[in-house]
This record gives sequence, structure tokens and C-alpha cells, in this order.
Amino acid sequence: MAIRAAVSKSRWFAGAVVALVIAAGVAWLVFGNAAKPPPAAAAQPPAPAVGVRLAAMKGVSQSFEFVGRIKAIEKVELRARVEGFLEKVLFKEGEDVTAGELLYQIEKVQFLTAMDQAKANVAVAEAALTNAKVEYERSTELVKRNFTPQSQVDANKAALDTATGRVMQAKAALTQAQVNLDYTDIRAPIDGRIGRTAYTVGNLVNPASGVLATIVSQDPIYVLFPVSVRDLEAIREARRKEDGGLAKIDIRVRLPSGQEHAQRGVWNLTDPQVDPQTDTLVMRATMPNPDRALTDGQFVTAIIRERQEEQRLVVPQSALQVDQSGYYVLVVNDQHKVEQRRVQTGPQRGTDVVVTQGVKDGEKVIVDGIQKVRPGQVVQEAVLPAAPGG
Repeated sequence: MAIRAAVSKSRWFAGAVVALVIAAGVAWLVFGNAAKPPPAAAAQPPAPAVGVRLAAMKGVSQSFEFVGRIKAIEKVELRARVEGFLEKVLFKEGEDVTAGELLYQIEKVQFLTAMDQAKANVAVAEAALTNAKVEYERSTELVKRNFTPQSQVDANKAALDTATGRVMQAKAALTQAQVNLDYTDIRAPIDGRIGRTAYTVGNLVNPASGVLATIVSQDPIYVLFPVSVRDLEAIREARRKEDGGLAKIDIRVRLPSGQEHAQRGVWNLTDPQVDPQTDTLVMRATMPNPDRALTDGQFVTAIIRERQEEQRLVVPQSALQVDQSGYYVLVVNDQHKVEQRRVQTGPQRGTDVVVTQGVKDGEKVIVDGIQKVRPGQVVQEAVLPAAPGG
């Protein structure tokens, strides 16, 4: 009995110890965690910074651009008209020549001889003509006195006519001989720049030899460019004024280097027929070319531009974005939130582009940091200075 009482007492003591330990753990969990301060809330990232520029009204000339080609107004291929050996080449390749300037000289001896012979034939024919006249006049006097038959008069008249024809033939041969002699001097028919010579001194040339050299005029010069029917209608609409007249235009040329030709061109032809395969027609303008910057056959950008500027809304080209739906810009509104605006664009003006729809004057368009933001996002904007020449 004593042993059972001792065992019961030990079990009661062990249970009390376990209960005490559990209670202490629970109390630590409750009061210990309650004593700990709650974790701080996560810090919000700052709004991204972007650079903006203001959409503004500026004087802009409406313009249209096309791929054009330079063409000389005059182009002459020099050829030999007679056969002979080249005695002289009197020009330097690639230099300017003037109309009438002697360029080639073909040996003249055979042509001088032919001309002398033709002159002699004329003299013989004229002597025969003189004799025929005398014979005819004599016979006409004699037939009046019945000293000669009429048949002799008729024969003398025929001889006179024959002699007259032979004089004409001889003179024609003399003219041809003179022309052939003149052809031995090959002169420049126009002012322009001459290219390479295909033949040098000592070579035999004739009409079958082909082109000896080519001269192309330099100043002024043409620029030709194809324009679609749709673009032509747009140009005409852009030129139409409120009073019904047409705004005057200049035609400029941009070189492949990106530099604009200093001189202004004047439109002088629009083809009256449309190419049915391309639905385009060719326009042509005359361009002054005093510095010879434009060369025959060169490809350039032809620009049709109004002479008078008008106030139009522009934004920097760096603000302009494009996707499958077209062009758009990102605008920062009064709540510093980003908005996407679909825009309609017009001509370029330096680093700016005309916007005809989608943006208002004074609105802030993002030009720097575009890739970091999205529509609806709050941003910190900084107004950047306008680009030079913008």
C-alpha cells in the first residue's frame, strides 16, 4: 500500500511539472510575441523620372519628299561624220567646254583634194555652159534669117540645158566636199562638261566607230521624280488656299550625304499620262547648279515645299513611337500620369515633326525615358530645353 501511494505521488508530481512547462511555453509565445514590434511596411519605389518637351506651334512649310534622279538638260554624243585618222584631241577629259570649241581634228589632206577637184569640175561645167549659151544664141539668130534649120536650134537648146544641169551637179559636189572637209573638225555643239575620249591620236575613226565622247550640260539641270496619283492629289490639296488660289512651291534637293542643295528649283513639267503599271507620273523641275554639286544620273531626294511658312503644332521626332496601329506619343497629364496618344503626322521640320491630330499646344510629351514607363503610371517629369534648330 505504501508502495502504491509513493508511485501515485510520483506520477502526480511529473504531471504537474509537464503542465507547468507547457504553460510557460504558451505564456512566452503569447506575451513574448506581443512584446515584439510589428515588422515595418515595405517602402514604395520612387516614381520613374522622364524628360519631356512641350508641344508647340512653329512656322512650318508643308513639304512632300520623293526619290528623284538628276538629268542633264542637254546631252550630246560626239561622233565622226567622215573617215580618217585622228590628228588632234584638243580637250582635257572631265573639263568644261563651250559651244563651238574645237575638240577633235581628223586628217584633212584627202578632203582638201576632193574639194579642189570639185572646184575644178565646177569650173569645167561653167565653161561648157558658157559655150552652150553662145551656140544657142547664135542658132536662134541664124534661124530667123533661115541660115540654119530649127532642129539645130532645138539641139543647141538641149545642150544648154544639159550644161546647166552639169553646173548644178558640180556645185552640189563642191558643197558636199566642203561639208566633208568641215566634218574633219569636230566641235562642241553645246556648253557642258565632256567625258572620256574613246579614241586617241592616230586611230582610224568613221561613222561606225561609235561615240567619241559625250558632253552633258551642267547648269541648270533637271531633277525628275515619280509621283503617285494619290500623292499628287495630296499636294494639290495642300497647295489650295481659302481664296481658291494655289500656294507657291519650291522644289529642293537633298543629296545622298543628307545635305540639302543650296539652290531652289522651279517646277516646269508634269507628265500628262500616268504609267498604268506603277500608277505614277513624272514631275520635273529645273535646278540651278553653279557649283556642279548635281551630276547627271545621280539619285537624290526631291522635296516639294511651300514657300511661305504657316503656324503648325510640332513635337520632337524623338517622342514619336510606332506600332502595328500606327504612330503614337506618350504624354504626361496634370496628375503626372502617362497617357498614350495616337497621332497623325505631317512634314518634318529639322528635329521636329508636325502633328495634325492627337496632341494639343503646351502638352508635355516624353522624349527621354520612354522605355521605363507605361500608360497610367505616375512619373516625375523634367522639362528639357528645345534642341538646337528644332
